[in-house]
Amino acid sequence: MSEFDPRSELFELVRAFRIRLEWLGRAGAFSVPAGPSPRGQRSDDAQFTAVAEQSQGRFEPTDPQTTPAESPGATTDRQPGMFSAALARALGDTPAGSESSPATMPSPPAGPTSRTALAQIRADLGDCQRCKLSRTRENIVFGIGDPNAALMFVGEAPGRQEDRSGVPFVGPAGQLLDRMIAAMGWSRETVYIANVLKCRPPNNRDPEPDEIASCRPFLAQQIGSVKPRMIVTLGRPAAHLLLDTRAPMHALRGRFHSYEGIKVMPTFHPAYLLRNPEHKRKTWNDLQQVMAEFERLAISPPGRPR
Repeated sequence: MSEFDPRSELFELVRAFRIRLEWLGRAGAFSVPAGPSPRGQRSDDAQFTAVAEQSQGRFEPTDPQTTPAESPGATTDRQPGMFSAALARALGDTPAGSESSPATMPSPPAGPTSRTALAQIRADLGDCQRCKLSRTRENIVFGIGDPNAALMFVGEAPGRQEDRSGVPFVGPAGQLLDRMIAAMGWSRETVYIANVLKCRPPNNRDPEPDEIASCRPFLAQQIGSVKPRMIVTLGRPAAHLLLDTRAPMHALRGRFHSYEGIKVMPTFHPAYLLRNPEHKRKTWNDLQQVMAEFERLAISPPGRPR
């Protein structure tokens, strides 16, 4: 762990507070000048094109049989008089009886709390020696993104480039994941990304039971800290762990499941899609269901006005 830097911590607190204010503004509590779009954010059509185009195939456009009834960009009515309750939530002091309907005004989490909790989880992980992967790894790969993200992605394990950098999903599969996230209207900075394993298995083999058992508590704590509204699992191991099942992927994907009250959408891992581009359309249909559910909850991607 690096030494505590008060200037960096202050910067992160200000950034988190700004994100909360913009979130409240988009939710209709009050008007806040829109901040700059997330890095690399483009129009919907350009985002979809960036995600769709890959060297051996593309995500197909909307499947008529699986298209959500409402467009992810559709507007919804907002309840008047939300300011007091919304501001109280942001400050962590919600007056009795001021709660709004969760479908129109979900409660925003307190900014610094999740960041501090994640830092403590990382400190508890330390220079982990809990399983044999500690003998072959180069770096622990913990997680990255918004500590208060409404959307979380859980993958399988770090690869070679992730092991070198200590950051999840930075190789070719990570580049595809970034474009998938952008097509949904989000960005790497506004979601949270983690893996089942924090260390790379040799030759990128599948995680083994003892390795999963060693890492499982830390992933559970990460999820409990971030408190996402939805989780997208990438690949079979992540789906099996969170859903406590051994069902094949084709039986799991395409519909929502639940983990500790959080909706979970299993889909294919980006690395699998690079090898099997014919499944990109199925993956895009899975992600569209996630987008439609966020729309139903009146939750917009940070940085995108409703």
